[in-house]
Amino acid sequence: MPISRRGSGPEPALRALLSQVHPVFMLPPLAASLFGGVLAGGVDPAVAGLHVTAVFAAVYTAHVKDGYVDFHVRGEDDDHPLTERGCRAALAGVSLLFAACLAGLWAAVGPGAALVTLPTWLIGFHHAPQLDMNPVTATTGYPLGIAVAIVGGHYVQAGAVGPTALAFGVVFLVLLSGVKVIDDAQDYDYDRSIHKRTVAVVLGRERARTLAFLLMATALIAVAAFAVAEPFPPSSVLAVLAFGAVALAARRADPELATMLLVRGSYVFLAVLVAAVWFEPLG
Repeated sequence: MPISRRGSGPEPALRALLSQVHPVFMLPPLAASLFGGVLAGGVDPAVAGLHVTAVFAAVYTAHVKDGYVDFHVRGEDDDHPLTERGCRAALAGVSLLFAACLAGLWAAVGPGAALVTLPTWLIGFHHAPQLDMNPVTATTGYPLGIAVAIVGGHYVQAGAVGPTALAFGVVFLVLLSGVKVIDDAQDYDYDRSIHKRTVAVVLGRERARTLAFLLMATALIAVAAFAVAEPFPPSSVLAVLAFGAVALAARRADPELATMLLVRGSYVFLAVLVAAVWFEPLG
């Protein structure tokens, strides 16, 4: 049985496997890993490479498992490029890659580096069908993965979990949970028809939208407060202003446009924070 549902042979198989690499969703966790290293004050390229690869493997696992469950198990999706065998082969291969990265981190840094990285794969593997059935875990799964990537990226460089890295992890967890609520609202009608309990389905569109923007506002206020108290660099307030402007523009947009704006705004938010930590322009 071939790996690809669109032909046999190595070329269709490779295309099917590469189809599960989604840069829009993969780049933020990878950047979060590197951001954690920047927070440590110095980056060992080899160790950073191991952690980034592990995070990539975890996110790839989530994409393959989600597609497998939604198409082959639940029958919710109309199409999927991988056969059942292809999904299992991809999951086995990428899990072996993740395990190799854990072994490398253990050898280079210690067992703590492997333990702090392991949750990224656990979140990815269990996103479907376990975590995505509950409105809380369905919303926080991806943001929690990014938070763990920040903390893990810091730990593998510093050998400990610093309070600043933890604070940034919490900020991203809250901020991106708000973005995820807006994103899920795009599928409100479909999710409601299949009894999928997203926040929008449980609370209704308007209350879910209000909650989403409250979460994002809370995260921005926390960054500003940390910048004033100085666990964060003072220039972190620039990230608040940048994302705040995007959030205001998205406030009255429909869920699709709002999601597009907020996702890109989160990229800008992270980029400004990286610059604030690395260069400290207002320090």
